[in-house]
Amino acid sequence: MKQYPRMSLDRRAFLKRTSATALAATAGSLTSSLSMFPAHAANTDGYKALVCVFLLGGMDNFDTLIPYDQSSYDRWAQIRASMVSRHSGSRDRSNLLQLSPDTTSGFDGRQFALPPQLSGLRTLFQQGNLAMVDNVGPLVEPATKEQVLAGSRRLPPRLFSHNDQQSVWQSNEPEGAQFGWGGLFADAAVNSGANSNSNANVFTTVTSDGSQLFLTGNRTQPYQVSGEQAEVVDIVGEFEDRNSGAFDVLNRHFRATRFNGSNLIKRDIASAMAGSVEANNLFNDAVENGLPLSTEFPQSPLGQQLRSVAKTISLRDVMLVNRQVFYVAIGGFDTHDDQADSLPGLHSQIDSALVAFDAAMRELGTQNDVTLFTASEFGRTLAINGDGTDHGWGGTQFVMGGAVKGREIYGKVPVSDFDHENDVGGGRLIPSTSVEQFAEPLGKWFGLSDQELAAALPNLGNFQSGAVNLFA
Repeated sequence: MKQYPRMSLDRRAFLKRTSATALAATAGSLTSSLSMFPAHAANTDGYKALVCVFLLGGMDNFDTLIPYDQSSYDRWAQIRASMVSRHSGSRDRSNLLQLSPDTTSGFDGRQFALPPQLSGLRTLFQQGNLAMVDNVGPLVEPATKEQVLAGSRRLPPRLFSHNDQQSVWQSNEPEGAQFGWGGLFADAAVNSGANSNSNANVFTTVTSDGSQLFLTGNRTQPYQVSGEQAEVVDIVGEFEDRNSGAFDVLNRHFRATRFNGSNLIKRDIASAMAGSVEANNLFNDAVENGLPLSTEFPQSPLGQQLRSVAKTISLRDVMLVNRQVFYVAIGGFDTHDDQADSLPGLHSQIDSALVAFDAAMRELGTQNDVTLFTASEFGRTLAINGDGTDHGWGGTQFVMGGAVKGREIYGKVPVSDFDHENDVGGGRLIPSTSVEQFAEPLGKWFGLSDQELAAALPNLGNFQSGAVNLFA
């Protein structure tokens, strides 16, 4: 596949335009000096990006990483017999895609496979470009089955609630939280001078989903791009006749060119409006002048969101950013019913979109500089309720990228049965790897110091450090 060089666009015009503008979030002037991180601590050499793919609803871990050795498969298929029969053969052992991880110690001879809808991810796994982390989920501190049942350990608030556990995954707090660990990772990079121009910081955290929490930090605020074309909506630019009086009025309004009030809140709002217009113009100019991206992405919602991320990454040089964090999301994983009909299609969407994204990173020459990972508020129960599953706790996640120590299944993979040390009922799994332990190697690879990691992940000190060695 053709390798494109890093960009050699007209930076002079970009810098001239950027230096003349103060991009600010609504409360940016009030919070920029309140960062919790020391300056110039993170290692921000070169370009690196993290891409979070959130699977809203709780993806079924037991129907993703499937037991493959004969005895384990037979027990799994027995427990889920009525649902397996509805999969039209795609969950028959002969149709599963066996994994061959480099490390098998700790599996007690057990083997694992992916469903046929994840054939592309299986190939990436076998090639060493993708890893899996099993039984990862929100925890406050390590907890045994006895401690959970006795209520003697601190547990995440409002377990098994979609909104709250999505928030806990992204921010360590239930719904209503203010900052996400993706945004706090970005804060650390920004405070260490990751981006060459201060105004480029507006492009440090980017979402195509519209969600804010994961990417919100003390200094960094998520910048939203279209989930389809990696562009923003330029309301002012929609006017065809730029010489009209209406265009002039609207342009002055959004740019707040005649505002000179002394009220601090009004001034922040005016600054945010002006900054947003200028940011949109800067981004769209970069898109228009950027290098082409020839990789074909699927037309699915996730495929188009990841196309938008890839296109944005292709503009990294003209935007003068060395560190970026992205967030995309798709729903549909709350499979209380019709799981055999809905989950294969969702798996196929994940597979085709992630494979295309991997190809795009190789086209751009950034495969070693971008790490993509999945997240979901919880896994699901091993027990079925007829034709679906209920809310679980620990789940299975993918991590992909050239820097990832792939062809490995990290974490502890519980047996697909009931009444073991991780099962608190119906195959609902107590996580053996916390979200903090999952996030720690991502943050270290991103360049954060131990001090910065502790600030972004306040419960990290409660767990064994270095438990998930995702990077060589």
